Amino acid sequence: MRAIVQRVSSAEVRDKASGDGGSIGPGLLLLVGIHVDDTEAQAKKLAEKVVNLRIFNDADGKMKLSMLDIPGLDVLAVSNFTVYGDCSKSRRPSFIASAPYAKGKDLFDRFVLFLREHGFTAPTGVFGADMEVTLVNDGPVTVIVDV
Repeated sequence: MRAIVQRVSSAEVRDKASGDGGSIGPGLLLLVGIHVDDTEAQAKKLAEKVVNLRIFNDADGKMKLSMLDIPGLDVLAVSNFTVYGDCSKSRRPSFIASAPYAKGKDLFDRFVLFLREHGFTAPTGVFGADMEVTLVNDGPVTVIVDV
């Protein structure tokens, strides 16, 4: 599994067709890709890594704190099969490394459940939908987390 992790002041995702989605204030926006070979254990490991990432500033302005250290933060998780897009052979990305719909949805849902077990509301977009994501990147801080 892979997540593009962005520290945000706020973020929102909406399904273009239905308007369904979610939003957060300060916290992390996650663009989450599921690989064809991923397992539930990797979903749990990714959730653990994300909530324990020390990418929030302490009183001295140093990135030493995780989400678990700061009350009031949340996570917005957005499924994104293009995170595994491979552009190494041509200008058109190949998505064969991305999990098929059913497996991807199952593992994404489990990943979100693991985030919620840490006490976050973890709103999401609509799996597999054409969505719009709006964010205010804080820092900017953006990292890629692979498990």
